[in-house]
Amino acid sequence: MSSRLGFLFNLLILVSILESDDAFAAKLHCPSKCGNIKISYPFGIGKGCCRNKWFEITCQNHSSNLRQQVPMLRAYQLEILNITNAEVRVAYTWNFPHCYPTKPGVQFGLEQVIRPVYREIGVPNPFIFSHINNKLVAIGCDVYSYITNSYSSNYTTGCLSLCQAQRSWQTSDIQSSPCAGVQCCQTALPAGLKSFHVSILNVSSSGRPYLFGSHDCARAFLAEHDFSDYYLDNHHVPVRLTWVVGKNSCRENQRQIGSANSSYACSENTDCVDYANGHGYRCKCSQGYHGNAYLLNGCEDIDECKMGKARCAQEAECKNTAGSYYCSCPKGYHGDGTPENGCIADGRQIPLPLIVSLGIAGGLILAVIIISGISFSLRLGRQRQLKQRQMFFTRNGGLLLQQQIASRKSAVGTTKIFSIQALERATDNFNASRIRGTGGFCSLYKGMLCDGKIVAIKKARIMDESQVAQFINEVVILSQINHRNIVKLLGCCLDAEVPLLVFEFVRNGTLSHHLHDEGHVSSLSWECRFRIALDIAGALAYLHSAASTSIFHRDIKSTNILLDENYNAIVADFGLSRSIPIDRSHLTTQVHGTFGYLDPEYFQSSQFTEKSDVYSFGVVLVELLTGEKAVSSTKFEEEKNLVMHYISAVKENRLFQILEGRVCEEAKEEEVLEFAKIARRCLKLNGKKRPTMKEVVIELENLRNF
Repeated sequence: MSSRLGFLFNLLILVSILESDDAFAAKLHCPSKCGNIKISYPFGIGKGCCRNKWFEITCQNHSSNLRQQVPMLRAYQLEILNITNAEVRVAYTWNFPHCYPTKPGVQFGLEQVIRPVYREIGVPNPFIFSHINNKLVAIGCDVYSYITNSYSSNYTTGCLSLCQAQRSWQTSDIQSSPCAGVQCCQTALPAGLKSFHVSILNVSSSGRPYLFGSHDCARAFLAEHDFSDYYLDNHHVPVRLTWVVGKNSCRENQRQIGSANSSYACSENTDCVDYANGHGYRCKCSQGYHGNAYLLNGCEDIDECKMGKARCAQEAECKNTAGSYYCSCPKGYHGDGTPENGCIADGRQIPLPLIVSLGIAGGLILAVIIISGISFSLRLGRQRQLKQRQMFFTRNGGLLLQQQIASRKSAVGTTKIFSIQALERATDNFNASRIRGTGGFCSLYKGMLCDGKIVAIKKARIMDESQVAQFINEVVILSQINHRNIVKLLGCCLDAEVPLLVFEFVRNGTLSHHLHDEGHVSSLSWECRFRIALDIAGALAYLHSAASTSIFHRDIKSTNILLDENYNAIVADFGLSRSIPIDRSHLTTQVHGTFGYLDPEYFQSSQFTEKSDVYSFGVVLVELLTGEKAVSSTKFEEEKNLVMHYISAVKENRLFQILEGRVCEEAKEEEVLEFAKIARRCLKLNGKKRPTMKEVVIELENLRNF
């Protein structure tokens, strides 16, 4: 009876510990719930209850039920649906835009803007819209929706939704079929997004798309992956925010412990975990402890003996220790008390000489075993490392590259293969201070090889099958090119976890940097701008017609044009390029490129031709003339799109009103007019009426000699 009562007592203790073993613990004397939602530190309600303003929560009455309270994340003014130790699930209402008939390629209007309330409060924003658990969704017909960072006009990602002619969209269509580009489309988000706005373009050739029900408008919103159950519910859309504490890695924060500048968030008996997709970290209780890792003394020891988690032999007694336990054999027995070894009854005293002899013999045997084990481990480690490198080589497209070499019989085979150890030494183990640029899926590092050569190393952040094909495509394309105005590929690395490309280092930044970044406005003379235009045109003409197989770049823009120390233009970033037989176009099922530079005909036909590169080059020419960005979030509605604003100014004889001041001062009026005429021809909506890049080079050469 007493043993049964003891068992029930231990069971009650176990249940109470499990109920209290909850990371969702609020700070002392602070509210722990709002409505049905548990609030855990570093989040908190009220003064002094949260780590900083970013984690502050307000408890408000529900808009439709005043008796019900809901928690609001104050930094974004969004309702909290639940909080985990990695994510905050919030809800926002996507609004109907002001919809009206419009012309193809014209923006409907801003769908939604989500950005934090705070711009700068002394600590960085810890929230990131999860690119793993969220997606951009667009519903409608013949529309292109794209998402941009709300603090800048840099294009990030988007998708195209098409419909059959004379067929209106119905609610049942999206519920009965996957959202795959017909009447509805969806796309993944870029990593690191902390604020955004969503916009929609009409790409219908008729000028009036077939859209949602009886409304002449489309829909676009950010949502969790499975949005079909709730997107019609008052437009109340759940979204997941990943959260971290701090801005540096665990190692960097732990170095500062004890210093005046330390802001390390993890308390005692905790482990620090780096956030996988950028800077920042989280805390968790160490093994053998439970509780809230962010609270002072928040991680308490787990008594494995009382909780029944200990593994001891039947005759041994469990002894709890801080973070662990041990098994104690009773008096008259020896051993570790584990179920495997148990407790052994003590025998007669063994003579000392025998003990010494046995000890020496055992030591020798142990030394032999240890040496053999070390040798075996080293051998096994080398074999595992070799297998891992072979696995990385295959996964990163090594076999695909070999097939390309065999089929093309080109210079691909002469590309140098770098080892990951050499590139780690060159970049100080890919130190963040060596980063010189970032894109949607990769980072660019500056490195120095063992021979002293300075190089640029392009490293993907994550790896999937589509990126492997894009990576190998860039190797194949660049290995066929030998031109002074095209970036030179030095080699690649395939035995790393993610593939890497090694390029010559171009020292003077991008054309976009010199045209648009603060401190560099008007820093380029007219003569320099003209030479840059001629350099780019010559490089594109080479790609289109100098090889037996034409190469389409597909992403010409000012951020992909590098400048060397003499301000010579170098065309770079061939990740989206394609080799196409002469007199052929490239048909694709997805729209790739950058909004503001994309050929309008490409939207309609999904066929990319050499004239599509000509259109993008025309946009760059307009940037050189005006000093303005291709798309601006700070301009008035009619001036947001640079091409439309430029064409309108030319038609109304207002060209010299939109030119950059230095161009007006240094260029002759005849030069400007001829240069603008070339840009206007490149931007013809009908691709057949645009010149070839060879013709553009001839026209620019004639203008230079004018």
